[in-house]
Amino acid sequence: MGYQFWKTETLETFCLDVFEKFGFSGEDAAFITDVLLKSDLYGIESHGVQRLYRYYKGLLSGMIRKDAVPEILFETPVSAVIDGNDAMGQLVGRLAMNKAIEKAQTSGIGIVTVRNSNHYGIAGYYAKMACEKGFIGLSCTNTNPITVPTYGRTAMLGTNPIAIAVPADPFDFYFDAGTSVVTRGKLEVYNKEGKPLHEGWALDGDGIPTVDASVVLGNIAHHGGGGIMPLGGASEETGGHKGYGYAMLCELFSSIFSLGTPSSRTGRDGRALICHGFAAIDPAIFGDAVAIREHLSDYLEDIRRSPKAAGAERIYTHGEKEYEAEKRILREGIPVNDNTMAEFKEVCDGLSLDFGRYFSGYELRDTGFGGNFY
Repeated sequence: MGYQFWKTETLETFCLDVFEKFGFSGEDAAFITDVLLKSDLYGIESHGVQRLYRYYKGLLSGMIRKDAVPEILFETPVSAVIDGNDAMGQLVGRLAMNKAIEKAQTSGIGIVTVRNSNHYGIAGYYAKMACEKGFIGLSCTNTNPITVPTYGRTAMLGTNPIAIAVPADPFDFYFDAGTSVVTRGKLEVYNKEGKPLHEGWALDGDGIPTVDASVVLGNIAHHGGGGIMPLGGASEETGGHKGYGYAMLCELFSSIFSLGTPSSRTGRDGRALICHGFAAIDPAIFGDAVAIREHLSDYLEDIRRSPKAAGAERIYTHGEKEYEAEKRILREGIPVNDNTMAEFKEVCDGLSLDFGRYFSGYELRDTGFGGNFY
């Protein structure tokens, strides 16, 4: 399976035109596109432009309502509950995190929970929004059921990522990870590449480990049982109960506090029903914000300089790899899978856009890919 490397500007223009063709404003199209591209620039292919096809299908089906207007249902000086009304997840996320930041600016802390939204991209993007204002940023989201609880055989939780970003030097502390062993997007990438999954990633409909991505994705799409293992694996001996518990923490701050839809009941009746959680915290509520930043920066440097394991050359702190990946990928280009390119062609055909205008010289390849499960 091959990859083609494209300039960021090329993919940006393509995505902008797709979303504007659907009727999004230039500002909204730019924000959605930025969330997608930031994922690719961080080296997270699973949540980058390869997800464009999912949004295309969601907009066509009405699962994502382009003209929907999110509304605030409940609000206090430090909190809010938002109904996304099935709007584009990135736009709901922008509204919610901006609301959390506003509250942190006036009250020191802002916590916002959301119901009835759609897939919003990488959780870390929103945590970074707060961090760039000098705040501690947190974001989490539930997803369609894909993760099997410890000792279960039916997916009851989402991949439920949790992200946190804290100002530091020379780069921020930035942690963004799912609470399952891998994400659905990673399975989609392996499925496109025709590669077997790693052992310990997924279970079939009978709760038996499998390495067949198409089987797992098909079961997830059609509620056929099985799914991805929680972080830590299938048993308590390997720590699976910890990933299961972290996924539940995410449900609390997204679907439960918003009185929204838990992961196990999302994706029904043509609606995604996804829920999110956001928080922005001003470090000044703990004292001297500058001193706290310096204190964290010193500690991160201590970790980086600590003794290395045999054969290891470097200890990374969270955020370093994304920082370095962005510089490298901006220089080398964003890799796009051949099967994703075929999806781009379908999007262009469906929206009457000229594929060759964006991807001149690229020849579509018959890879035998059977398609993703949406």
